Amino acid sequence: MNATLKKNGLTARNLAGIALIGVALAVLPFVLGVAGQSWVRILNFALLYVMLSLGLNIVVGFAGLLDLGYIAFYAVGAYVWALLASPHFGLHLPFWAILPIALALACLFGVLLGAPTLKLRGDYLAIVTLGFGEIIRIFLNNLNAPVNITNGPQGLNRIDTFKVGSFAFGRTETLMGIRFTGPEKYYYLLLGLTLLIVLVCVRLQNSRIGRAWEAIREDEIAAKAMGINTRNVKLLAFAMGASFGGVAGALFASMQGFVSPESFSLMESISILCMVVLGGMGHIPGVILGALILAALPEFLRAVVEPLQNMLFGSVVLDPEGIRMLLFGLAMVCVMLFRPAGLWPSAVRRRELSSRNRGGEA
Repeated sequence: MNATLKKNGLTARNLAGIALIGVALAVLPFVLGVAGQSWVRILNFALLYVMLSLGLNIVVGFAGLLDLGYIAFYAVGAYVWALLASPHFGLHLPFWAILPIALALACLFGVLLGAPTLKLRGDYLAIVTLGFGEIIRIFLNNLNAPVNITNGPQGLNRIDTFKVGSFAFGRTETLMGIRFTGPEKYYYLLLGLTLLIVLVCVRLQNSRIGRAWEAIREDEIAAKAMGINTRNVKLLAFAMGASFGGVAGALFASMQGFVSPESFSLMESISILCMVVLGGMGHIPGVILGALILAALPEFLRAVVEPLQNMLFGSVVLDPEGIRMLLFGLAMVCVMLFRPAGLWPSAVRRRELSSRNRGGEA
């Protein structure tokens, strides 16, 4: 048994660490629930951002393709769920029918975005993807005439919650004597899907496809000379990343019960990109860390800075919401100056940057 574990790279200490992390994740919503269900909802949104960051990391971190329109796939998934599980069209399809449709449509939109941008890189690719994201948002904002499809800027409400049979994730229930609120049930659903996406990303990174993405990121011409079909591999990166965004969008719509085009602005795309860069592009644990920090930081500032100012000055001198973007920008500048590879970069990325720095000094 021990020999088998060591052969798989696992030791007793590793297994103990995994078990402790599992227990911590299992009890986390109940611990946060003591402070209020709002903190559990914040945790749920942080998990959604983790899913989005992992999807964008495939495009930006693995394949090296700068995408500023990633939020469009999030919007596609959200509106697919909203249209197929709400009174708007009178459809109330089950989750096992909607999720594959959301994933497939987001994947299709990823291919549609990738196809005309195959020869673009850097700033040109960023501009095209930025335009794609804005086009999707404007379409959602205006597809209420002559046929009302998206209900325009008013959005769609009364969206069905995630259901498995008669078990609804949006309402409080008692199971085996334990009371579970809606946000707590959604936490376990989101956690399970996030772990599944992490597993897929790890398998992709260590596969032939992952190595092809890395080759394209480092030198596309050399990769093509080595026989890699760069066209198909880049399209696959866009499609895989978009599919994760579509799943996250569907869960967002089911959890919120309301969607509108305002939720899918350019600022959201930039925020997700910052999560990937801050944590460490191409490094899955780093991306998760960056997403959790930036998703929870505004609420942490609101919960800590306001009471601190009241205690020191007797009133709120600086509104945390007002200075959030200032602190956000300052944090990004500091990271780029002192940790250019991110807070938790991969060993490969760290070596690349150190070798470039040595080459520049020479």
